[in-house]
Amino acid sequence: MAKVYYDDDADLDLIKGKTIAIIGFGSQGHAHALNLRDNGCQVVVGLRRESKYWPEAAAAGLQVMTAAEAAQAGEIITLLVPDQHHVQVYNESILQGLKQGKTLVFAHGFNVHYGQIVPPTDVDVIMVAPKSPGHMMRNLFTEGVGVPSLIAIYQDVSGKAKETALAYAKGLGSTKAGVLETTFAEETETDLFGEQTVLCGGVTALIKAGFEVLVEAGYQPELAYFECLNELKLIVDLIYQGGMEYMFFSVSDTAEYGGLTRGNRIIDDMVKDEMRAILSEVRDGSFAREWILENQAGRPQFRALRRQLVEHPIEQVGKELRAMMSWLKK
Repeated sequence: MAKVYYDDDADLDLIKGKTIAIIGFGSQGHAHALNLRDNGCQVVVGLRRESKYWPEAAAAGLQVMTAAEAAQAGEIITLLVPDQHHVQVYNESILQGLKQGKTLVFAHGFNVHYGQIVPPTDVDVIMVAPKSPGHMMRNLFTEGVGVPSLIAIYQDVSGKAKETALAYAKGLGSTKAGVLETTFAEETETDLFGEQTVLCGGVTALIKAGFEVLVEAGYQPELAYFECLNELKLIVDLIYQGGMEYMFFSVSDTAEYGGLTRGNRIIDDMVKDEMRAILSEVRDGSFAREWILENQAGRPQFRALRRQLVEHPIEQVGKELRAMMSWLKK
C-alpha cells in the first residue's frame, strides 16, 4: 500500500516565510494562489501585462507583476501556464530568475519528463499535482474540504524538497484529503494514458459510437442523447461515491445483468491491445513528439478535430436539450 500523507505529516511553516510566485492565473493558477494566500503564505502572481487575468488577480487582493519579475521575487516558483506554453515562458521569464537555492514547482511532469525543460542543477524541482480541476479545488477549499494531490521530487538539492512539497500541498488544502508520492515519469505517463484511453478519449468515443448506432437504427436522436450521454453523469456519480459495486447495487437487476454480461463485449481484448499500444506511445515519447510538432505547426490537425467534434450531431442535439435544463449553469 502506498503511504498517504495528511495534515500532521506536513509543516506549513516551512514555506510561510517564503515568497511563492505563481506563474499563470487560469484554472490551476488561481486556485493555487488563492488557497496558499488564504493559508497565510506570501504569494505573488506573474502574468503577461496584457493578460485578461491581471485585473482579476489584482481584484482578488494579490500582488501582480510580470512573470519575469515574479520569478525574480519568488523563492518558490510555480509554473502553471498551459503545458504548450511552458517552454517559452520558462525560457523567456523564469530561467533568469531561477537562482541557486530556489524551488521550481510543476503541477504536471510533461515538459520535464520529456526533456523540454532542463532545470539548473542547483535548484530543487518538485511537483504538486492536485487531482482536480482548479475551480473545483478552490470551491472545496472555501468549504473547508481539500482535494487529493500527488507529489514528486525531481531534484533535491536542499535535502528538504519532499518537506517543501508536503508543505505546499498543505497550503493547497490537499493534506486534508490525502497526498500520495509518485515520480515525474509515473505521474506524466499515467495521466496521459488515462486522459487518452478512458477519461477524455475513450469515454467520448464510446458516447458518440452509442449515439450513432441508435440513430442509424432509427431511434430519436433526443432519446439516444439521454441514454448515451445524459445518464452517464448519474452512473459516474454512483461509481465515484461507492465504486462499481455500489453503482450496480443502485441500478435495476436488469441493468446490472446487462452490464455485467455485455460490457466485456464492448471493451474486449482488442481494445486492451490498443490501450497497450497507446501506453507504449506515451512511454517511448512518441505522443509527446507528436504533440510538440503539432503545436509547432500551428495545430492544424487539432483544430480540425475540434471542429469535427463541435459539428457532431450529438453536440447539436445536446445544445438544444441542455437549453431546456434550467438547473444547468451556463
